[in-house]
Amino acid sequence: MGLRMDDLHAPTVGSGPTSQPLSNGTEGELTLQELIARKENLEAELTALGSVLDSHNVDMNTPLLTPDGFPRADIDVAQIRTTRSRIIYLKNNHKDLMRKLEVAVQEAFATGKAPEVPAATTSTAASRAPAVQAEPAAASSGAVIEPPFARVNTVASNSPADQAGMLAGDKVTRFGTANWTNHERLSKVAQVVQTNENRAITVKVLRESSSTAASQPLELQLTPRRDWGGRGLLGCHLLPI
Repeated sequence: MGLRMDDLHAPTVGSGPTSQPLSNGTEGELTLQELIARKENLEAELTALGSVLDSHNVDMNTPLLTPDGFPRADIDVAQIRTTRSRIIYLKNNHKDLMRKLEVAVQEAFATGKAPEVPAATTSTAASRAPAVQAEPAAASSGAVIEPPFARVNTVASNSPADQAGMLAGDKVTRFGTANWTNHERLSKVAQVVQTNENRAITVKVLRESSSTAASQPLELQLTPRRDWGGRGLLGCHLLPI
């Protein structure tokens, strides 16, 4: 005998700040910053709900019934099922919100100014390969320019970052697979660097232009390596924004 979704008990997990549905007809009027704030609140609630499951030593797929079809007595089945239902609901909202954010980001960059994101991560020949010269991203390519999540604080001379063309003040919008949605306070960046030693990583940055008010999008090729004469694999310092 199985348990059906319409048999859910009354919720035993409090709703977080993102308990309002996204389909209220007003989200299209929200600013980019408001959409980002909503995304952060939603993700914070998902994290809290994940902790609830962790406290029961279960995940989204752990069986809640005994082999003979009865609810397990060693866990709070009602709370776990309610928590799972809420997680599914929020994840669907998150997908919808990310689509709206993508549109909002494109519209913000269409105005000619990069939006600020509110604060809240092998062969020797490859390492010796000449750095690819940074070139502006084509405005007509239709590529989405993502919001920055980190700022380059310092760049050491003759370092991999320096040879890639990175400058202090550049704002990073993508570092390999790390971007504003998943960088986890730059921990994802560290992971990308560690797993790509002596291999080129595509890094996208925004650079302030002295001739125009708009930030210039650039694409760099950065190869982390140890033998450049300084500390670390990059020779630059990033700060989350």
